[in-house]
This record gives sequence, C-alpha cells and structure tokens, in this order.
Amino acid sequence: MLKILSEGVIRVKSWEEFKRLVNEQKPSSVVYVIEQSGLSPNRELTSLRLMFPSSKAYYVFLDFAKGETLRETRIPLSKDKQGNYFIEEENVKNFLKKQLGNENLTICAYWTI
Repeated sequence: MLKILSEGVIRVKSWEEFKRLVNEQKPSSVVYVIEQSGLSPNRELTSLRLMFPSSKAYYVFLDFAKGETLRETRIPLSKDKQGNYFIEEENVKNFLKKQLGNENLTICAYWTI
C-alpha cells in the first residue's frame, strides 16, 4: 500500500511493504528520524520515520508506539526515570540491519547525513 504525499514523496503504509521496496529498489542508505511530540495529550508521543531515496521518489514509512513497542516493526521502547517512553537509536540500527539483510546498506539518523 502506497500513498503519494506530494510529487516525489510516497508514504508506505506497512513495514512489510517498506522492506519489500528496500529489497527491490536497493538504496545505498536508509535514514531514520526518532520523533517525540509533546503536543497531543491523547496520543502516543513516540514515533519512528524511515526514509530512503530512489530514482523514482523518496519512500517514507511511519511507525507509532503501541504499549511498549512500535506497532509495525515491534522495536521495543525504553522508559526514562519519569516513565516516558523513548526509542533507543541502537535498537533501530540493529533492527534495520537484521531485517533488511544488506551489509553495505548505510543506516543513519537524518541529521547525520
């Protein structure tokens, strides 16, 4: 399932589809953004955004917390001293390396590019 957000940006709606696209498109890198939002008291505050560029478009996948894991990827959340959930960067990197199975794939945070 894909949704075109704007010209050149496509939202991927499932982890399995994102993984399939990475294997099909063979990007040299996957970028992640760990997002913490304090704006909504009624929604989970932690989310993960995964992106990769291809010759056709930028593909974007969003995963949101549900309980103590992320909903689609099942990456575990950690809890700080105040009881707030957050995502450990090493958990994201290790998960992506294992799931995407490409030793040459660069995995980095958005701000380190």
